[in-house]
Amino acid sequence: QVHLVESGGGLVQPGGSLRLFCAASGIISSKKSMDWYRQAPGKERELVATITTGGITNYADSVKGRFTISGDTARNTVDLQMTSLKPEDTAVYYCTTSNYYGLTYWGKGTLVTVSS
Repeated sequence: QVHLVESGGGLVQPGGSLRLFCAASGIISSKKSMDWYRQAPGKERELVATITTGGITNYADSVKGRFTISGDTARNTVDLQMTSLKPEDTAVYYCTTSNYYGLTYWGKGTLVTVSS
């Protein structure tokens, strides 16, 4: 059984920074990537950032230059460093891991609120 646990969410002022952490337990065969998604109230879930087992990263246009994903996919850990936060970054952030067979495992999420 695969479990992912996120931490690091909270309340931050606009322009501030926050770092999210994720650790996965269990065996994930043929792992392809670890990712961060977010879902804001009333909006669809959005892929924020991805890091592949080969270390390749990708970002949503809305966070490029502000967010950095890093981690050790072999150790099943991934972080998301968020800077220059905006109110529109407010959302529940989910950590996921996917494999080449189309399976995706999700954490329960951590809430990030950007507000003055």
